[in-house]
Amino acid sequence: MKLREMPKAELEILSYTDLTYMLLKENKKSMNTPSIFKEICSLLGYTDEEYASKIGDYYTSLTIDKRFVLLENGEWDVRDHHSVELVLDEEDEEDTVEEETDDEEIEEETESEDIDAIVEDDDLDDGDDDLEELSLVDEDETEEEN
Repeated sequence: MKLREMPKAELEILSYTDLTYMLLKENKKSMNTPSIFKEICSLLGYTDEEYASKIGDYYTSLTIDKRFVLLENGEWDVRDHHSVELVLDEEDEEDTVEEETDDEEIEEETESEDIDAIVEDDDLDDGDDDLEELSLVDEDETEEEN
């Protein structure tokens, strides 16, 4: 059954994304966000104020729903109408492996340099013995305080 032929009560039960899916399937063409939501608001009998207050949430729901894809021209379409082709080139794969190895070596070098710097800083003694300010407390004393 087409959206325009459905009773308003049935349309109100459906979510905006379900209505969008049905609308895009019926029209068999992509549409931009305002056009789609304007059509939905028209079907549901919403006012311009309701349209303006709800379009932000509507856009968010489209971005979350995996049934839809946002095209380069800023229009939405049903993901079923579009396929993604992944092409792996052997050269690309080798470059990626080499880059990862280089990154790991650099990371290891950086970590060891950081540790050396920390050790050097700790070795510098300004003559004050910080341990003199510390005092020992028996376990019994700490239990009595709690």
